[in-house]
This record gives sequence, C-alpha cells and structure tokens, in this order.
Amino acid sequence: MALNIPGGEFLTGSLDVISQSLTIPVLIILLAIVIVTIILLGGVIAEYTSRKKVSVGTIRDLIYDINSAQSCDDLKNIISNSNIPKAQKKALTEIANSESLGKDSREALARKLFEYEEEKTLDTLKKTDIITRIGPTLGLMGTLIPMGPGLAALGAGDINTLASSLTVAFNTTIVGIGSGALCYVIGKIRSGWYDKYLSDLDALIDAVLDYMNK
Repeated sequence: MALNIPGGEFLTGSLDVISQSLTIPVLIILLAIVIVTIILLGGVIAEYTSRKKVSVGTIRDLIYDINSAQSCDDLKNIISNSNIPKAQKKALTEIANSESLGKDSREALARKLFEYEEEKTLDTLKKTDIITRIGPTLGLMGTLIPMGPGLAALGAGDINTLASSLTVAFNTTIVGIGSGALCYVIGKIRSGWYDKYLSDLDALIDAVLDYMNK
C-alpha cells in the first residue's frame, strides 16, 4: 500500500534500514543481559549462604532488652551483642549515640538512616527489575528483525537465508524471555528478604527511639 503513494518506497526502505541496523545492538545488549543475569544469580546464591537469618523471636527479645536497658551504654552493648546484621547494628548504634540531639532531630536522623537502608535495597533490586522488563522486549525485537529478510528470502526461494534468520529469531527469543524470567525470580526472592530486613529495622528503630525519648 505504501509503495503506491508518493515517497512510499523511500519511507518503507528507510524503516527497513533502521530496523536492520538495530540487529547488532540488540544482540550485543542481549549478550550483556545474559552475563549480568549469570552474575546476579551467583550473587543471590552467595547472599543466601551468607545472610544472617533473624527470627521473629530474636527481634521480639531484642525489643524487650532495649526497653529494659539501664543506660545508653547498656543500650549500645545490647545492640552490639545482638544477633542481627551489621548494617542494622550500625544504624541502631548511631541512633543510640544521638544523646545530644533533641527528640525531633533524633527522629529525623532515624528516618534518614532507614531511608538510606531502603535506598540500598532498591538499588540492588533495580537491576533485576530492568532486565525483567527489557529482556523479553529485546527478545521480541530480536525475533522480529530477522524475520523481514527471512520472509524476503523465502519469496526468492533462498531457504538457507530463511533458516539462518529463523535461528537468530528463536535464539534471541529464548535468551530474552529466559533472562527476564530468571531475573523475575531473583527479584522476588530478594524482595522478600529485604522486606523482612526493613520491617525488622523499622521495629528496632522504633524501640530505640522509644527508649531514647523517655
């Protein structure tokens, strides 16, 4: 249809050049996505083996211990000797060291420390979120781009070119969807860990603030 209008052949030719010029960038990005996905998978396995598993009972007992602290020094010792991750200890200790601050300033400090930990978790999840979204999209692009020359080759009876185009199309689809699916699973696993981590930290910060504001 476009070929029957003035400039139609130029427009379709331009679109064809643009689409075909995207082939190499799409393949390179998909290859990079595969490498990043493998690194993320190794990272989540390493994180699982090294992460400190904190039960609800541990958080409950720590809250009671914080509330019954005899002094700020005692509070710091309780935090230091607790069975929680180092990052949580650091944040809670910094709040415990804020004796010279007023109530509002201390709460602002606590809020900022919590937001900092939250930002760290979001930065970690951002990579998997990006791949989850763009992996299948690039896979679809890698499927459709070779189909144009492949169909043209089919019309000319060139079966070899068609077979080559279909191979590229299928490979990019598998890589894109597979990487996206794997990163989705990694993201969900880490999201569960980090939600609990932040929930525990929020409860402990409230306990420390309650003690400091007495």
